[in-house]
Order: sequence, then C-alpha cells, then structure tokens
Amino acid sequence: MTDSTPLSPAGDRHFDGLAEKFAGSLYGGPRGALRLAMLDELLPAMLELDGQPVLDVGGGLGQLSAWFARRSHAVTLLEPAGDMLEQARQALGGWSVTFLQAPLQALPEHAPGPWSLIACHAVLEWLRDPRAAFATLADGLAPGGQLSLMVFNRDALRMSNVVKGNLQKALDDRLEGTGKRQRLTPISPLCHDQIVDWSREHGLSIRAVAGIRIFHDYLRQPPANEDDWQRLVALERRYCQTEPHWRLGRYLLYTLVKESEHPSRENSR
Repeated sequence: MTDSTPLSPAGDRHFDGLAEKFAGSLYGGPRGALRLAMLDELLPAMLELDGQPVLDVGGGLGQLSAWFARRSHAVTLLEPAGDMLEQARQALGGWSVTFLQAPLQALPEHAPGPWSLIACHAVLEWLRDPRAAFATLADGLAPGGQLSLMVFNRDALRMSNVVKGNLQKALDDRLEGTGKRQRLTPISPLCHDQIVDWSREHGLSIRAVAGIRIFHDYLRQPPANEDDWQRLVALERRYCQTEPHWRLGRYLLYTLVKESEHPSRENSR
C-alpha cells in the first residue's frame, strides 16, 4: 500500500500505508524505546488512575492502549488509518479494547463521552487546525476529567535545526513540514505557550508537564553500549520535569484537568 494521498481533505496528515514504517524505524528503534520507557515512568506519576475507561485518540499501533489495558482499563482506540488500526487490533485482541476507525474531529459522533480520561499523544501536530482539535478534546471531557496530552515541541525542533546547522531556517521560523513526504516532520509543531492559552480558553488546568527525549535528540553520537544507554535514560528521568530542561524535550507531555464548565461557554448558551 502506498502513501500517495497523505493529506486528508481537511489538510491533516494521516498515516495510511505507514504502519510498517512506524513499527520498524520509529518504535523499533531507540527513539521509540525511550519514549515508551519515559511514559511508563511518567504516566502513573502524572495521572490519577483508578481503572476508569480511557479514550485513546489517534492511538496508532496501540502501544498506549496496551499500556492502559494491561492496567485493567477498558480502552476505546480511535484511529483514522486502516492499516494502523488493523495492526492494533491484532496486537490487542485479547484485551478489553474497542476499535473505531475515525479521525479526532469525528469524536463527538463516534465517542462523545463525557470521558473521565482521554489520551491524545502525538496527534495535534499532524492536524491543520490543532486549536480546534484541542477544543474537541476539551469538550469530550467530563468535569474533573483528565486529558493526557503529548505534543511535538516547536522549540525543540528549532533547537534541533540549529544544532544541525540550519541557521537560516531557524531564523525564518520555517519549522513546519509539508506533510507530503516520507520524512515525518509535523505540519503543526506546537509550543508550551499555546497549550497554556488553549487550556485557559477551555477551562482546563495544567496539573503536570514533562519533557520527553530532552537529551537524546541532541547527542552527536547515539549511546555506544548498554551502560551508556542506561546513563542516558537515567538523565532523562532525572531532568524531565526540571527547569529549564523539560522545555527542550522533543515532546511535551501534559496532564490537563477539566475542573468545571468554562464560565464563558456557559454564558454563551
């Protein structure tokens, strides 16, 4: 299956035909291994988990759904790419997981909730209008509900370009990908201030934030052996929530809580 039409009619980057690429070069390599290792440590610390149902939006191959399912959560996995969803179905067939083929924007029709826990990891940066998608996620939360949100960090992308010598690109702030090539550069990389502003707009509070891969992506050489890998993981764990290091994580991981209906939204009804 080829990736001939990577953009949806709405201009979002979907990943039909790329399940093997994700399974191999991403999750089969050190970047994916480190991301999953950090989530394994951070999610129990950043979320209040009591076996509640979870909606995994843009769940891809199902790694995050598997993490929750192993901890006795009933999971609903929403994913637009058919081959991704099929691989997730095969991998998670023995768990309490419901599979829905739909994009994030269709959440109100397919899985309206309200949900006490929504996970949306590495999705918003692939959408043409991430702000509207954020609003959809916020609307799907129950009062007191938690949103585990992970986004691709624009500031880290800028730093990475500087390290690589792409100085003019960084000066011009030309950081977005086109979404039309095999190289997976997000079309809407996000910064922390955007998440702060959007959370305020929709009555969400930021309970916790962490950086994922705050050192790994700036190494001149990958770890040469297992001992170096363990030292790197130890560094990532020690500083992932420490100023200023978390701000340069390749991904930013948030726990956002919907304390109550936003007053402005109530007044507009």
